[in-house]
Amino acid sequence: MWDRHHGRVPLAVVDVGSNTVRLLVLEGGRTLHTEREALGLGAVVERDGFIPTHKLEQAADIVASFAETARQHDADHLEVLITSPGRQAVNGEQLLEVLATAARAPARILSAAEEGQLAFVGALSGTTGLSRRLVAVVDVGGGSAQVVVGTRRDGPRWIRSVDIGSLRLTGRLLPGDPPGHDAVQAARAEVRLVLQGFDPPEPQAALAVGGTARTLRRLVGGRLGADELAETIDLLAELPAAKLIDRFDLPPHRARTLTGGAIIFEAIQERLRTPLKVARTGLREGALAELAERRAAA
Repeated sequence: MWDRHHGRVPLAVVDVGSNTVRLLVLEGGRTLHTEREALGLGAVVERDGFIPTHKLEQAADIVASFAETARQHDADHLEVLITSPGRQAVNGEQLLEVLATAARAPARILSAAEEGQLAFVGALSGTTGLSRRLVAVVDVGGGSAQVVVGTRRDGPRWIRSVDIGSLRLTGRLLPGDPPGHDAVQAARAEVRLVLQGFDPPEPQAALAVGGTARTLRRLVGGRLGADELAETIDLLAELPAAKLIDRFDLPPHRARTLTGGAIIFEAIQERLRTPLKVARTGLREGALAELAERRAAA
């Protein structure tokens, strides 16, 4: 797709999420460079409702460094995307201005629907054999979760976002390390409450994207079905973060919030009634495909 329609010009996106900031540079669909750094904006927003000055400065430093790295890879076309921290912080517009200045590039706060649509496009771009099938793409982030159902040919048909993510659920109901089974049951009840009225069309296939999904893959493999998720949540309820990191080589910033993410995936998978396959691609690839389309049309 990239070679035929978009040429071989390096393109880059910086994705500012609840847990991490990530850089992806592609050329003709080939990854030139990828990098990430933990920032934890979502935890600050959940606690305070806004992003304090020192966190704005830290975010700006990371984004400026990533933008310079992208330009060193000849990526003159660069965009900064801000997900749930920008939507949920009272000073989200200030974050937008700071990061646009730091990157010296366009920046935007994605709506929940836009975030889901880009994840849908990105997930399908890296997955074969689904051209005629109704597919659900599930993205559980730190501050929110998006579910999009549609087809490769016709695009999204059904989009929903829920205002709960792995980091927010952990902060509210899973403070222990390990969280324990009682807290897990309370968190499950909270997610069920949030998902009241959540009735997606039943897909023929389902994909999970994002950092939480990729981390869960290290524990259970590429399939997140009902049994796999239930067994994993039981394990996560009992193991401290340090042991999870050591046993499964997990990223430290993911270990404490993984239980919350697994619980959200479990509840969504139950409503989809289809096992989730962890996709290789997602939001950033979808954003770069969109950037390439805009560049080609200019």
